[in-house]
Amino acid sequence: MKASDYEKEKIKSDLKANIAYIKEITGGSSDVLINEFITGGISCCLLCCEGMMSSQTAAEMVLSPITFIPDQQSAKELFTYIQEHMLMSSDRPTAENYGDLMRLLHSGFAVLIADKMNTALAFGVQGYASRGVQEPSGEGNILGSHEGFVETVRTNMSMLRRRLKTPELVMKLMVKGSKSHTDICLCYMKDRVPKRLLDRIMKSLDEIELESVLSTGYIRPFTEKKSFELFSSTGLTERPDVLCSKLIEGRAAILVDGVPYGIIIPRLMCESFHTLDDYAYKPYYAAFLRWIRYGAFILSVLLPAVYAAIVMYHPELLNSTLLMLLAEEEKNAPLSILTEAFIVLLMYEVIREAGVRLPKPVGGAVSIISGLIIGDAAVKSGLVSTPLLTMTALAVLGGLVVPDLNPQITVLRFAFLAAGGILGLFGISILACAVLTNVCGTEDYGFPFTAPISPFSKKGLSDTLIRQGFRKMQTRDFTVEEYHE
Repeated sequence: MKASDYEKEKIKSDLKANIAYIKEITGGSSDVLINEFITGGISCCLLCCEGMMSSQTAAEMVLSPITFIPDQQSAKELFTYIQEHMLMSSDRPTAENYGDLMRLLHSGFAVLIADKMNTALAFGVQGYASRGVQEPSGEGNILGSHEGFVETVRTNMSMLRRRLKTPELVMKLMVKGSKSHTDICLCYMKDRVPKRLLDRIMKSLDEIELESVLSTGYIRPFTEKKSFELFSSTGLTERPDVLCSKLIEGRAAILVDGVPYGIIIPRLMCESFHTLDDYAYKPYYAAFLRWIRYGAFILSVLLPAVYAAIVMYHPELLNSTLLMLLAEEEKNAPLSILTEAFIVLLMYEVIREAGVRLPKPVGGAVSIISGLIIGDAAVKSGLVSTPLLTMTALAVLGGLVVPDLNPQITVLRFAFLAAGGILGLFGISILACAVLTNVCGTEDYGFPFTAPISPFSKKGLSDTLIRQGFRKMQTRDFTVEEYHE
């Protein structure tokens, strides 16, 4: 049966017809448990989804109390008695149609229906298996919290609430996906977030008509511009403390059930070079680390391209000693510098992808094969020159310093290498102008991606290229509203 056939249909008042229709909707699925019984002199049925609820909680909070209800005159009086005199769970929604009933049932609620009653009572007894809170895998730190988001959206919501114990923090749950019925949560500080930003985000979410929402990648395209952008104007984080700091700055965030990441809206480019440890160190050391990350990003994108352009088209930029050294190394290589660089970078991408996708017990073999066999053999055989291998290794290492931008770095590295290998430094300059134009044109709901540098904001610079001390930062009352065009 199609979802559209039953979702808006009102619950029947006849219990037997209700049970038969629910069996038809679910197709007789084995995990849907249907328990008929009599309580208070009224024929009832308790619906549960096996594996989605806690059996112990259901037995103590629902099954045991519901069997000792005194006789009632009608099903309506029975439901009134349960709602007014019994507290079976803190979460007690009601359902009036089969669409709401099935969503509650498949979300781990115990659903009670009764004869001669066209509504259903639900009791929150969820208890499905989930991963415990662990250290984030991709956003490591030394002096900060070691808690990361998990796959359960309500656990993630509690982690935000534990850090921001204020009524200004608002978290709104909604359901997306006509088949998956995935819970997503929109989070914001109602006294900080710009109202027009919140309205436009809600409008974007209303445009989602997907059958399933299984990751953040299903949501992010609807919160970004339709035009081509090299960099994403929304960010991801798996740290609740980082997300809280963005909410305080007036951002909005989206949590997706089943995904241990939060989507930050809007995202600024400079934030990819910030870490939580920056705010634990002295300001001068934090500024030093940030400049290292900025330099590593530029090095990672441009180093192979600049090396190929200088050696092929601009050798006069090198001193004689370095020029002779490179000439000696390159004269025995059978391939051109551009081809060598492409092969080495592609080899790295293949090795990286293999290391990510392979099972962990086999993953160690990748480093042995790539480092000892392929890398050493390539240099000794003369297929790849040592200076070129060194330059590409430095570029790859620089990209690892800014993991948030790794996809963009990878693509830009190949693009700049092609431009430098074909047109020299002139080609690199042309492509750099094109990339800079695209980056400056990137925005999210009117918030420029390159702020506070472009457009320039003196107040925003206090936590961009450098970091001021908290004695000064606590008085600035900064929000992203200042960046809005």
